[in-house]
Amino acid sequence: MNLAKTFSKGIINENPLFRLMLGMCPALAITTSVENGIGMGMAFTAVLLASNIVVSLLRKVIPDSIRIPCFIVVIASFVTITEMVMHAYAPALFESLGIFIPLIVVNCIILGRAEAFASKNGLVPSVMDALGMGLGYTLALVTVSAVREVLGAGTFLGIPIVGLIDNPALVMILPPGGFIALGCILALLNKMQQKKAQSN
Repeated sequence: MNLAKTFSKGIINENPLFRLMLGMCPALAITTSVENGIGMGMAFTAVLLASNIVVSLLRKVIPDSIRIPCFIVVIASFVTITEMVMHAYAPALFESLGIFIPLIVVNCIILGRAEAFASKNGLVPSVMDALGMGLGYTLALVTVSAVREVLGAGTFLGIPIVGLIDNPALVMILPPGGFIALGCILALLNKMQQKKAQSN
């Protein structure tokens, strides 16, 4: 198995948000600031990596008839640990992300990777898959967050951008702004893909 390809597919060709359109709920809800995007991406990646490792190691032990409940228990355990760590060491971020941290348990990306990849592959490929998917999702969240924060608040990571955005568009940090930002980014990516296909 090509480990580089396994890692890179989650960043570009099978990006969870921009290509597979998965994990839309947190992507639209918490991306009002880059800090939120990075925080959610890190929490997501930590849970995905830990879950993939455990599912891969136990794949020959877990009976097929109860594999989905077992995967959910594994994922829920790591989400609880992540939530407690974030609550203890990053309380402001914990409060900002709110209910979307425990909702990682039912995130279709994590359960999908456990079912489609980690339960069928060894430890190293499962780790690479988790890191690639986690990095791809984090980059997607940060991209959407950056567009919304810069246009909606005139800041980047909370630092004012002097002279670039004099009159921020408040709608970008409100719920409709998530749809607008994500739609524009997807339209741009699709246009770039069409041009690339035509040139080939």
